[in-house]
Amino acid sequence: MSQSVFITGASSGIGEALAVYYAAQGARLGLVGRRADALAALNARLGGGHACYVLDVTDAAALAEAAADFMARFGVPEIVVASAGVSAGTLTEHAEDLAVIRRVMDINLYGMAATFAPFIPAMKQAGGWRRLVGIASVAGIRGLPGAEAYSASKAAAIAYLESLRLELRPAGIPVVTIAPGYIETPMTAVNPYTMPFLLPADQAARRFAAAIERGTSYTVIPWQMGWVAKVLRLLPNWLYDRLFASAPRKPRGLLR
Repeated sequence: MSQSVFITGASSGIGEALAVYYAAQGARLGLVGRRADALAALNARLGGGHACYVLDVTDAAALAEAAADFMARFGVPEIVVASAGVSAGTLTEHAEDLAVIRRVMDINLYGMAATFAPFIPAMKQAGGWRRLVGIASVAGIRGLPGAEAYSASKAAAIAYLESLRLELRPAGIPVVTIAPGYIETPMTAVNPYTMPFLLPADQAARRFAAAIERGTSYTVIPWQMGWVAKVLRLLPNWLYDRLFASAPRKPRGLLR
């Protein structure tokens, strides 16, 4: 029997790459995104027959309706992936950036919780092989200059997913935290700087899927960025500040 997989942020980037991967494995998909045309095109490219939900992940009621519809059509999903996310250069000193900071936090953190919430009771009741998957980022390991909102949202996502993992451990539902490094997506395409260990999205999706299959609690992909992350965690503040204070920044005002 084929799996059913529910993916937010499916209209582009990592979410789209995961949708393509799981469709190739014969999975029945729930595709969530804000752009109807992009979702329809993806569904057609994947052979049709998947469920498309045009919504914003900050709309918990809309997500609950989508989850109920998906489960009525395909049953309780084996995998739920909270991949929807946005990034933007932000500086707190600019008052106009406060709205952007709120939007980034709402999508990247609240949207993740709102994605999982309607599925957890059904997954507990159904039992069997189930996974909740949250897409975080290496940017959440230490704060990056000019990325106050994005770094904060991904750090919060990592901590949230860890808490959720502990909560759901007695129910036997693994929570998988994936912290990508640089992946070739529209989000990274606007970065005006060199991105080390940049990984094509299709290759990343295969590695993500392997970690999901194993039920890995936390992983950084690609692995090279995992070593970078370990070093960053160990650096004392004075050295980290000296090395990264002048690091290149994502342009302000671009929500991607």
